[in-house]
Amino acid sequence: MKSLKKEALDYHSNGRKGKIEVVPTKPYTTQRDLSLAYSPGVAEPCLEISENKSDVYKYTSKGNLVAVISNGTAVLGLGDIGPEASKPVMEGKGLLFKIFADIDVFDIEIDSSNVDEFVNTVKAIAPTFGGINLEDIKAPEAFEIENRLKEELDIPIMHDDQHGTAIISSAALVNALLIAKKKINKVKVIISGAGASAISCAKLYMSLGVKREHIFMFDSKGLITKSRKELDENKSLFAQPLNDISLEQAMKGADVFLGLSKGNIVSEKMIKSMSKNPIVFALANPDPEIAYKKAIQAREDVIMATGRSDHPNQVNNVLGFPYIFRGALDVRATCINEQMKLAAVEAIAALAKEPVPDEVNEAYDAKNITFGRTQLIPKPVDPRLLYYVAPAVAKAAMDSGVAKINIEDWEAYELELKTRLGLDNKLIRNITEKAKRNPKKVVFAEADHYKILKAAQVAYDEGIAIPILLGKKEKIVNLIEEYKLDFGSCEIIDPREDSQEKRRFEFADILFEKRKRRGLTLYECRKMMRERNYFASAMVETGLADVMISGLTRNYKDTIRPALQVIGVDDGVNKIAGMYILITKEGPYFFADTTVNPNPTVDEIVDITLLVNKIVKRFKIQPKIAMLSYSNFGSNEGADAVKMREAVQKLHSDYPDIIVDGEVQANVALNKEMIRDYFPFSTLSNKKPNTLIFPNLSAGNIAYKLVKEMNQLEAVGPILLGMKKPCHILQIGSSVREILNMITVAVVDVQTRK
Repeated sequence: MKSLKKEALDYHSNGRKGKIEVVPTKPYTTQRDLSLAYSPGVAEPCLEISENKSDVYKYTSKGNLVAVISNGTAVLGLGDIGPEASKPVMEGKGLLFKIFADIDVFDIEIDSSNVDEFVNTVKAIAPTFGGINLEDIKAPEAFEIENRLKEELDIPIMHDDQHGTAIISSAALVNALLIAKKKINKVKVIISGAGASAISCAKLYMSLGVKREHIFMFDSKGLITKSRKELDENKSLFAQPLNDISLEQAMKGADVFLGLSKGNIVSEKMIKSMSKNPIVFALANPDPEIAYKKAIQAREDVIMATGRSDHPNQVNNVLGFPYIFRGALDVRATCINEQMKLAAVEAIAALAKEPVPDEVNEAYDAKNITFGRTQLIPKPVDPRLLYYVAPAVAKAAMDSGVAKINIEDWEAYELELKTRLGLDNKLIRNITEKAKRNPKKVVFAEADHYKILKAAQVAYDEGIAIPILLGKKEKIVNLIEEYKLDFGSCEIIDPREDSQEKRRFEFADILFEKRKRRGLTLYECRKMMRERNYFASAMVETGLADVMISGLTRNYKDTIRPALQVIGVDDGVNKIAGMYILITKEGPYFFADTTVNPNPTVDEIVDITLLVNKIVKRFKIQPKIAMLSYSNFGSNEGADAVKMREAVQKLHSDYPDIIVDGEVQANVALNKEMIRDYFPFSTLSNKKPNTLIFPNLSAGNIAYKLVKEMNQLEAVGPILLGMKKPCHILQIGSSVREILNMITVAVVDVQTRK
């Protein structure tokens, strides 16, 4: 991907630099707030902690704060690039901790490769943290650093490069052996690689029951044997009492291959030489030890996993470390011990056997993902990982005697975990994964604009969409060359060119047939088809494209008119509408109508609500709808209040299954305690609304823009509701990210309709 380098650099440098920030968790707007936050009020918790050290967990963030620490000596596949160069990775790790388990992180890069200096530095800052995640430290120093810190500190410490892969691959191994019908104490295991991760995998496999004498480990010099003189204590543990043999020879009759080395070192012949139902975990990235397709072509019975997201069974550390630390922190564990790691293995393996939720099936465009050869471990987007793995780890810490506090009510703990993150980023992640599984043809009517091309390029690179670019060919080609974009063999079409005349005339005939009794002549229709929005709409109408994106450079009304005339509204729809999704920590909120109807009638409000209810359900979310006004359940008699009240009455009467109520003020609707205390009769009294219907366009448009800008929220939309075929209109000036979100939603719109 030619544009990946620039895109990655822009991602990290645009706006606030880096990927994480510190956000206050207490009020700070008044002098009183500040006097409590700092002097003189802060003295009180200081005195309490000085009397009882454990109160630091009560009065500070220590209990939810993890240090991600590296010296940059073994960064990803980049090697020893130094502490400064490792910082983007450590920030990224912090981001993953936060979004998957709501754990706060300070990333710390230490400028020392000396074990004593490193250990002493970490020990000196340890009082700040509830746990320490060591990252990207080269072996063998990584082993000594982790072991010494575990001995000398009483907080959870884990070198994720070692144990993360070990835990996830162990879960995959447990389930693969079940499918292969093999006993763990009988299998022969070949391991290519002898770094920190490989050693840790081998040790954990032994804890699960693999015999040490059945493990054949290869490093860059070949098989690790007892005759070799230079072995450290970790490699010595796996030294075989044999003469040196090649990897190819060792693979004969092997049951399991684990690769943590380099790409393309295993051949189809080697796979064919393995035993029945061979288990092959080729985890080198980006190129596995053997390509996925080659392995499955070599053996139909192969059980395969890689480290890549574009193949089944991705061994991804994100399945483990956020939830392991979550469980360890929640019981104030003094370490992460073998029992806790094995509990994580068992929980991950068990979850893979459970029926998969619809949202995960949807994300992977599957009807029913089930346990088997292509589902050894859960998908990374599976929301159940948090409340499967964290409790298992917490319980293992308690059972093994390393927990300082006990969880008594496990149901309450599971509920707390479920509500920690809400559905915020999960919605975007899930629809993106779903879009990738079945990309659609998206026609861009303004492809001669850089933002459109850039968003289309990202969608193309990510496998979300197949772009069709409309506009002046020369200008589009020049922009592609100028910004070093690459669209492969995607179509570039100029509707005005003579070569498109036949197609224009065919499109014009369709438009004329639809609008001949609405004042349009055939000549006018042919002229209209020279305009890109009409041409793009006709491509969707005729199936040459699946969905149309436009509106970046023209006002909404002028962009939507061609789509309405060519495509038209869906059967049974009386009124189209526009909806925005605002992504918040509490989950997504759906705002409508925000773009189309200036002052809808009662019946139109009902129609808009029905449309929104239908679309929100497509996102696998139960709509809980508040009909907003300046009035609370009859407290005012103004026109807008009465209109919303009457719309609610119709909805309650005709559609009793919809969760909807009002008219209600916005602050009351979103305040669970207020609506429960003052309006206990309301349908919403025990349900926090996630869908807001506004009495007119001014209210809806102003509300979503205010909320978005004041809270710096991500917005997805406007999503056009009620069209017969997918068509989505951007707001003028949309950012590349907003356009990409719209493309993703548009592709999923096509998928869910079909």
